[in-house]
Amino acid sequence: MDKLKKVLSGQDGNNDDSNDILQAANQASTLAWGTRIKGFIACFVLGVLCSVLGTCLLWIPKRGLAIFAVLYTIGNVASLSSTMFLMGPLKQLKRMCAKERALATAIMLTCLVLTLCAAFWWEKNGLALLFCVLQFLAFSWYSLSYIPFARDAVIKAFSICLS
Repeated sequence: MDKLKKVLSGQDGNNDDSNDILQAANQASTLAWGTRIKGFIACFVLGVLCSVLGTCLLWIPKRGLAIFAVLYTIGNVASLSSTMFLMGPLKQLKRMCAKERALATAIMLTCLVLTLCAAFWWEKNGLALLFCVLQFLAFSWYSLSYIPFARDAVIKAFSICLS
């Protein structure tokens, strides 16, 4: 019945089901521009607050580093999610997997998971801290990919500093 409605309304009836699901998800997530800005600001501020709170709680004896790792990871996920409000979840996921960002995205998401594994499963604080640093570097490199020529400028600045 749905296919008949699509054909009668002038839409193509030959779309596959996976494309229909993605389009339905994208249409369900359409928000007014003001709502998008509010969602972006709320998620971004929440992400920054979690990261700052995690840094403040870093020095708690015994469990401070694990708390830091969790809050820092939640902060990065919230900050990453905030940009989904601006461009929509489908477009954000497509851009995250684009050729110029795929490696940084993969490293960032892997470090997010490994940080939590190191903090809770393996209980290795040094490893959790290392993965937090790698999260920061991967997130920074990922973010720079959205600014034209920013990665090239950073590479050139580091090459000048190291030579």
